[in-house]
Amino acid sequence: MKLWQKENTSVSALVDQFTVGRDKEFDLLLAKHDVAGSIAHVTMLGEVGLMTNEESATAVAALEEIAQEIEAGKFIIEEGIEDVHSQVEYLLTQRIGDTGKKIHSGRSRNDQVAVDIKLYLREQTLLLKDEVKGLFDLLQQQSERFKDKLIPGYTHLQIAMPSSAGLWLGAYAESFVDDMELLAAAYSVANKNPLGSGAGYGSSFPLNRTRTTELLHFGALNYNSVYAQMTRGKTEKILAMAMSSISATLGRLAMDCCLYLNQNFGFLSFPSELTTGSSIMPHKKNPDVFELIRAKCNRIQALPNELTLLLANLPSGYHRDLQLTKEMLFPAIEELKSCLQLAVVMLSNMEVKDDILSDEKYRYLFSVEAVNDLVNKGISFRDAYRQVGNDIEAGAFNFDYTKGLNHTHEGSLGNLCTDAIRLQMEGVLSKFSK
Repeated sequence: MKLWQKENTSVSALVDQFTVGRDKEFDLLLAKHDVAGSIAHVTMLGEVGLMTNEESATAVAALEEIAQEIEAGKFIIEEGIEDVHSQVEYLLTQRIGDTGKKIHSGRSRNDQVAVDIKLYLREQTLLLKDEVKGLFDLLQQQSERFKDKLIPGYTHLQIAMPSSAGLWLGAYAESFVDDMELLAAAYSVANKNPLGSGAGYGSSFPLNRTRTTELLHFGALNYNSVYAQMTRGKTEKILAMAMSSISATLGRLAMDCCLYLNQNFGFLSFPSELTTGSSIMPHKKNPDVFELIRAKCNRIQALPNELTLLLANLPSGYHRDLQLTKEMLFPAIEELKSCLQLAVVMLSNMEVKDDILSDEKYRYLFSVEAVNDLVNKGISFRDAYRQVGNDIEAGAFNFDYTKGLNHTHEGSLGNLCTDAIRLQMEGVLSKFSK
C-alpha cells in the first residue's frame, strides 16, 4: 500500500513504473534527512500534545535506531514500498505498532520531501564549499611558489605582455572567491525550513514550526506555507547557478592547462602517471583529466537552463514535475565534487618550466615595457608608443629591450595581493555559519 492509496483502488503497473522513475535511487540519499525531519516533527508533536510524551519518546528512540541503520548502510526501500517516507513509516510501525501511524499528523509527503531536499542540499553545499576552499588554498600556495616563473600573457590568443605562473594561478583563486559568494547565497536559501507547510496550505493542528526549525538547526523558516512548497525547484535552481559559476571557473582553468601543456606552448608538465598515452604514438602525454574536467564542467553549466525549462510555467502548488529535479541535480553535485578533487591532484603535481621568456619568439612581450620606460624618461605616451612601434615595424634588429620588470601596483606581477584575496575568501566563508 502507498501512503495515499485507498483499500479498493489499485494503480497500473505501467503508470507506477513511469511515475516512480529513478526516485527510489535518489531517495536513498535523502534517507538520513527524512529520519532527521521525522525526529524533529515527532518531538514537536509530543510538545504540542498531538502525541503523548511517552509516544513521542518511543517514536524518537525507534527513529534513532533507523538512523543508525542508515549510517551503517543497512537501509533499503523494499519492493512494493513507494518511497523513503513510506519505508521509514513502515519500519517505525513494524517496531512500535500504532504509535508509528501517528507521525504523519500535520504533515504531507510534500513537506517531507521539501525538508529532506533542503537538508540534503544544505549538507551538499557545505561539502562543495570545502572542496572549493581546498582548491583555492592550493591555487594560492602554487601562486606564491611560481610567482617568479614568467610566462607569456595573451589577448586574442596573441602574445601580449609578460605574465607569471603565479599571476595566472592567483587569478583563478580570486575567481573562486566570487563563485563562493553565489554558493553562500545558495546555502542561505537552502537553510530555511519548509516543514509544517503540509501540502502547501498549512494545517489546523497547532504545529510549532519555530520549534522544528530549531531542532533541525535551520537558520530561518520559510514562513508562508504556499511559498514553502514553491521553494521546491527554486532552491535547486539557485544551487545549480552557483555550481555553474564554479564550473565556469574550473573549466576555464582546465582549458588553460590543456593549452599550456601542449608542446607549442610547453609551459607546464605533469607526472606521467597523471597523463595518458596514445595507442599508436609513443610520445604522447595527453591531459585527459583536464579534458574531462572541462567537459563535465561544461555540462554542469547547462544545469540551470535545464531546471529553468523544467520549472517554466508551473503555477503555484506542488506538481510531480518537481520529482525530476533530483535526477538532474544530485548526480551533478557528485560530478562537480570529483572535478574539484581531481583538479587538486593535478595542480599539486604541476611543474612550470624555467626561462620560458628567453625564447626569441617572446621578445615583443616587452614592447609595453619599452614604451613605459620612454614615458618614465619624459616622453609622452603617444610619442613613445609611436617610436617603439616604428622600431618593431622596422625589424627585430632595431628593437631591443632588456627583460627587467618592475610591477608594484596591487594585483600585478610583483604584488599578487595573496593575503588580501585570502581575507576576502574568509569573509565569504563566514556567511556559511549563519
